Amino acid sequence: MGMVQEFKEFAMRGSVVDLAVGVVIGAAFGKIVSSVVADVIMPPIGLLMGGVDFTDLKVVLKEAVGETPAVTLNYGTFVQTCVDFMIIAFAIFMLVKLMNSLKRKEEAAPATPPPPPATEVLLTEIRDLLKNR
Repeated sequence: MGMVQEFKEFAMRGSVVDLAVGVVIGAAFGKIVSSVVADVIMPPIGLLMGGVDFTDLKVVLKEAVGETPAVTLNYGTFVQTCVDFMIIAFAIFMLVKLMNSLKRKEEAAPATPPPPPATEVLLTEIRDLLKNR
């Protein structure tokens, strides 16, 4: 089997395609959540904390000298990224929880057993008739 054929079989597996779709949707979802956090959630929190923009929070480790930029520790960006992560993790948790509950409902519905074969029904009737004699 050629390498191209092997790669084609690998790439066309359902799980690989599902994973690729999940990554693309996850990236888009991450951008949406990052925008919600940066543009909707963090501004009111910053306002409550006295007009603080979290992306501007930093500790200067070394002042700028001439054309050399300052060395800073940007912990505000880290805080915003942590909030992004928490919201994304919670949203994914809720999505997985919803999918699991739907799966449990599907599994909980008992399947009706198939009717017994005609020969078994006839043998049962014969047995019952012999018992009644």
